[in-house]
Amino acid sequence: MKRCIVGALAAVLAAAGLITSAPPAAAGCLYGGPVISKCDGPVQPGGTWQRCVGVARLIPSGFSSHLVPEKHCNLMGPGRPSWDLAFADPPTHIAD
Repeated sequence: MKRCIVGALAAVLAAAGLITSAPPAAAGCLYGGPVISKCDGPVQPGGTWQRCVGVARLIPSGFSSHLVPEKHCNLMGPGRPSWDLAFADPPTHIAD
């Protein structure tokens, strides 16, 4: 029971940490689903943009474990296919 409470608390804190460190309001974001968050930066003149995905990483700690938010960023746009489904969906800029 104690592990469930600690795990749930860690997940809530991880999500709260990612939300408070979210990109500026000009960026488009999606929350939930297979990842905690997915945010696109502004579109650059070349048509590319940076997409950052927040995922929960399980860290073993003795007889327990906890979740830690982890941020991964990748360049998206025309001519830049991404084979990682966490980045590829949606294939267009989120704010559009």
